[in-house]
Amino acid sequence: MDNRDGTNQDSQQNGTAQPGSLEEQLAAARAEAEQYKDKYLREYAERENFRKRQERVMMDRVRFEKRTLVEKVLDVADNLERALRFEDSLDRAGLQQTLRMVVNQIDDVIRTEGLETVPAVDRPFDPRVHEAIEMVRGTGKPEGTIVEEVRRGYVQGEETVRASRVKVSGGK
Repeated sequence: MDNRDGTNQDSQQNGTAQPGSLEEQLAAARAEAEQYKDKYLREYAERENFRKRQERVMMDRVRFEKRTLVEKVLDVADNLERALRFEDSLDRAGLQQTLRMVVNQIDDVIRTEGLETVPAVDRPFDPRVHEAIEMVRGTGKPEGTIVEEVRRGYVQGEETVRASRVKVSGGK
């Protein structure tokens, strides 16, 4: 027997659904939602695994770069120790030459790490790369000109790693 809404009363009573009935549509929608949920969870897990893998790769790269830098610094330290060991047997000129070689080795390490020195003396003061520690009057140089570098500064690309500490002319 048919109801006014067009469903078979017998099929509602015995629990069987006709094709296209609300129960079937609900079951199909639930199954589809379950498929989308499963797909979402798989995609989310895959994305998280990728993120974690990328973090591990980045940490490994950082660890490798640190180790490489430490090895270079250790080579410099070894040469300083050798210079100290033979300090008594070297004359002043020999010791100075050894120290110059160590300074050159340090400069090489700094350069290979991508750092460049900040030009200072006889240049205009630039607060982005210079740190003024003293103003000197009576230098004969225009105001704002660097007259002495107390500590060398370094940049890496556009970034200031360490500002130069400088003395600046205060004019005549």
